[in-house]
Amino acid sequence: MNLPNKITTSRLLITVAFVVVLMMDFPLKTTVACALFFAGGISDIVDGMIARRRGLVTDFGKLMDPLADKIMVCAGFVMLIGMPMPVALESEIPNGWMPTWSEVPGQHLILPAWMAIIIVARELAITGLRLLAASKGVILSAETIGKRKTNLQVGSVVGILVCVSYHDWGTWGPQFFGSKISGVPWSVWLTMLSTWCAVGLTAISGGHYLWRNRELFMKDL
Repeated sequence: MNLPNKITTSRLLITVAFVVVLMMDFPLKTTVACALFFAGGISDIVDGMIARRRGLVTDFGKLMDPLADKIMVCAGFVMLIGMPMPVALESEIPNGWMPTWSEVPGQHLILPAWMAIIIVARELAITGLRLLAASKGVILSAETIGKRKTNLQVGSVVGILVCVSYHDWGTWGPQFFGSKISGVPWSVWLTMLSTWCAVGLTAISGGHYLWRNRELFMKDL
């Protein structure tokens, strides 16, 4: 197994560690989870860069790299569903700032479930398409729009975990990440923007990918 494929495989182990950490109860667990998810996102950039520069692109990498991304991203969003809003962060967000169903972070929950449903449904649909293609001897590699989508998804999860965690980082955390724009911390504004963009691009990229490869499944309908 070459280096890029080892890095891709390690992302699966990072995902397992991320889930286990969030299921445990100890101080700074969200900070540790944030660091793990960020490391997973960086590994996604590094493995592709090494594979292209060293000519180590393989069918295994084309299949497993996007699959590892999907598993990590889906795990990230699923673990955020139902996570309560920390009191310290909730106190910094004015009531009625946005409708509760659309807030990211929201007044009581970190992530609306419907956003996670869109992301997980898209990833499952594309994974199914890739498996169908593989059964026909075709390897579908990740596209540029899909990579941009993954970057936004990772940024969204990391941003949410930063918002949840920065009050535990001493005085500098609230001073830096809690600086307000129009009465709301800038980190919350940025997280909200990245999450909405991630959900939107997830839906768009999924439709684009299915349409571009429609010959693979249209024949069987």
